[in-house]
Amino acid sequence: MQLNHAQRELTVKIVYYGPGLSGKTTNLQMIHQRTLADVRGRMLTVETHDDRTLFFDLLPVFFNTQSGFKVKVKLFTVPGQVIHNATRRVVLQGADAVAFIADSRRAAGQDNNSYWKNLLENMRENGLDPAQVPVVIQFNKRDLPDTKTDAELEESRQKGKEPVVGAVAIRGEGVLETLYEVLKAAYRAIDGRVHLAKNIGLTEKEFLTQVFSLMDTKGTALEAEFPAKPAGGGQAP
Repeated sequence: MQLNHAQRELTVKIVYYGPGLSGKTTNLQMIHQRTLADVRGRMLTVETHDDRTLFFDLLPVFFNTQSGFKVKVKLFTVPGQVIHNATRRVVLQGADAVAFIADSRRAAGQDNNSYWKNLLENMRENGLDPAQVPVVIQFNKRDLPDTKTDAELEESRQKGKEPVVGAVAIRGEGVLETLYEVLKAAYRAIDGRVHLAKNIGLTEKEFLTQVFSLMDTKGTALEAEFPAKPAGGGQAP
């Protein structure tokens, strides 16, 4: 989190973390598609032969608060390949919250666990307290064979303190719901430290409403609370 009172600007950083090809980049691509064109930043992606993203995606979303602060929400992904751990550590620096994108197939369990441990290790290397930086878990690829059942996801939800969201990111299912959970958690963590509502007049409700009013929520669980707006002024994807 960066709070610049002189420039009246707040920057919130969210990092999408997880194994290679778990769907981190797909999540950001779907968010980008559903964000109004005049407020979304350029999406930077590097394709490689061994994974979708070598470095990271950067997707800033901008809005202004009623009190005159400009808020930037920046979304990053990290490279999933084992050999790029140093890069993952760099991208994770200063994260306000993390969306951990797991492959929900049973065969991917060991990989998910390995990257979960890697996340905690890299948090500590960056001076981030895993107990203080909120994490939301998305179990992606729910449309493929051999995925965990809904009951198993509920069991994971009950066992841990982290919110758990099921998703089929390639179809956009669960993508905005995951973003909502991670932004809500990020706001609460930041507000607990610097009192956003008191010091800059930004409440949790205004923060979330401003972000999701810039997005096409059609067909998602958020549509009732944040009525859909077609991204870019065109037809909904």
